[in-house]
Amino acid sequence: MLNGLLGKKLGMTQIFKEDGTVIPVTIIEAGPCTVVQKKSVETDGYNAVQLGFIAKGKKGINKPTKGHFDKAKTKPVRFLRELRVEKSDDIQVGHTVDVDMFKPGEKIDISGISKGRGFAGVMKRHGFAGFPASRGTHEYFRHSGSISGGRTIRSRIFLGKKMPGHMGCEKVTLLNLEVVKIIKENNLLFIKGATPGANGGILFIRKK
Repeated sequence: MLNGLLGKKLGMTQIFKEDGTVIPVTIIEAGPCTVVQKKSVETDGYNAVQLGFIAKGKKGINKPTKGHFDKAKTKPVRFLRELRVEKSDDIQVGHTVDVDMFKPGEKIDISGISKGRGFAGVMKRHGFAGFPASRGTHEYFRHSGSISGGRTIRSRIFLGKKMPGHMGCEKVTLLNLEVVKIIKENNLLFIKGATPGANGGILFIRKK
């Protein structure tokens, strides 16, 4: 059985319980996803299925990609992701999975690409405290300080040094998020709290 699918983050809102408690939730359009390819230990060395999400016109695909969808006898999709499974014998190519696999109250894991922040300094990127705002440090408030790379002890900068650079656009996985509500008619999934990425981003949702 499949234990995950793809979704698109629509945004955040809040819902109210009967006792008036406010719950912040993220709304995700979860599926429907189509099984485009099935892999097995005999042919590929592992069991997995390839899921497709969001339909795409035939004009925007090349011949190899078109042949991939023609072999599966499915319509072209915009996003393809692979999902590992224990057994793929009971899964058929062309099968559709949707938000029905989840239930309110259960825990799930969600992966996505975080928002890009551009080039950031050490205070924003790594949480450095910065220099004192007085005592002669009039031009080094937000610098990183010495990087200790010279002399004969190191003679180089070690990899992984916390320095300014590109921030964000990284894969982030949040564990044990709670499913608050499901609207099957619109394939909507309400998740308690925030999820990675910007609105419109693609998320990979997996059951525990």
